[in-house]
Amino acid sequence: MPDFARLPPTGIKVLIVGAGFGGICAAIECNRKGHTAILLDKMPEVKSLGDIISFSSNSGRIFERWEGVVETLDPIIHRSDGLDFFDWTGNFITRQTWNVEQNWGRRINGHRGEIHQVVLQHARDRGVEIRLGQNITDYFENDHEAGVIANGERLVADIVLSAEGVRSRGRKIVLGFEDKPKPSGYAVYRAWMSSEELAKNDLTKHLVNGKDTHSGWIGPDVHFLVASIKNGKEVSWVLTHKDEGDIDEDWQFPGKIEDVQRCLEGWAPICHEIVKSTPPDRLVDYKLVFRDPLPTFISPKTRIALIGDSAHPFLPTSIQGASQAMEDGVTMAICLEKSGKDNVQQAVRAYEKIRYERVHRAQMTGVTTREQWHKADWDAIRANPESLHLKREPWLLDFDAETHAYNVIDDVVRNLDKTPSPAADSVQKTGAVTTNEILTEIDPIA
Repeated sequence: MPDFARLPPTGIKVLIVGAGFGGICAAIECNRKGHTAILLDKMPEVKSLGDIISFSSNSGRIFERWEGVVETLDPIIHRSDGLDFFDWTGNFITRQTWNVEQNWGRRINGHRGEIHQVVLQHARDRGVEIRLGQNITDYFENDHEAGVIANGERLVADIVLSAEGVRSRGRKIVLGFEDKPKPSGYAVYRAWMSSEELAKNDLTKHLVNGKDTHSGWIGPDVHFLVASIKNGKEVSWVLTHKDEGDIDEDWQFPGKIEDVQRCLEGWAPICHEIVKSTPPDRLVDYKLVFRDPLPTFISPKTRIALIGDSAHPFLPTSIQGASQAMEDGVTMAICLEKSGKDNVQQAVRAYEKIRYERVHRAQMTGVTTREQWHKADWDAIRANPESLHLKREPWLLDFDAETHAYNVIDDVVRNLDKTPSPAADSVQKTGAVTTNEILTEIDPIA
């Protein structure tokens, strides 16, 4: 086991609710900065579930600071160096490579559950206390402490981080009311499977023949992305489409092959062959819903903070949901370190100030990418094929959350009482982030 770098103990106790990527990252980073982190999750055991997840270079830098993690992940990550775009009839349009991003940091794409297990084990190896099977029924706070009720037990700390996602009870204590999800009009079919059947098919075998590939078919209000991984031995695909289904409590349903085929009516035969090769039990239908952007990420007594999807759910087309959740954890750990145990509330305010504008700007990339593909002008695309490419912008991807937090924390703290709230400040600067103007859509597993 490697030696783990850790700053001297700060005496700050942090309760983190939710062991997704945002929660685990916050726990690891708090441990690195000398705080005592306790990670709680409702699941009785952590299973290797899900399908593909992508971490861009801005979060790749975070992984690289965790001793031994990238070496463990290396055999299971996706290795294609580009994305091939086709129109819905199968005509090749353009190829986007990731060469420029190699200078920005490591990209880590792979099976959500497998990556999650590696990161969770790193937290355990560092000595983070992890309690599973915790039913969180309430959050509470006063001027001096905060806590949760877990399995009927009152747990108290200096600060609570809610990383449970958009259904978190922590959202209610921050907002003062319970906000309900609303249908967005879009849904996603997702699958992860062995490539064995695709390798036998003349139409599809080039996608999985001993190599990793990444392909996308773009059509009217639909896009279909397919990635092979582990030298082509496994395949993940995602299809985003219009959906008029209502949303009640469940956003995830078993998918039906025939429903996917209807979405792809008139599409290239290769797309249908990929779908037909999917085992029915490996297909899931996720409804994308939306919530209004939050006016704040922190509670009235500034002892509870929302991080990750609890604060800012992302569209899958942003390719940033998990990465931004990780940036939250890094930033909060540094704000606590620099403020100290006697100034935890100051740290919470600084965290929000540092993160608020960047997160909302990043959220909007998911909307713009989806509209870029779903509302495409194909005459313009054929004249300029690169207009289909994902926008890979330095402000978002060539970014180191740790370095940035250390660089700005002193100025942020010095000006906390001199500047508007993050919500007002962001509207002032971007003219974009208000509750009524932006509808932020959520993928429940992004």
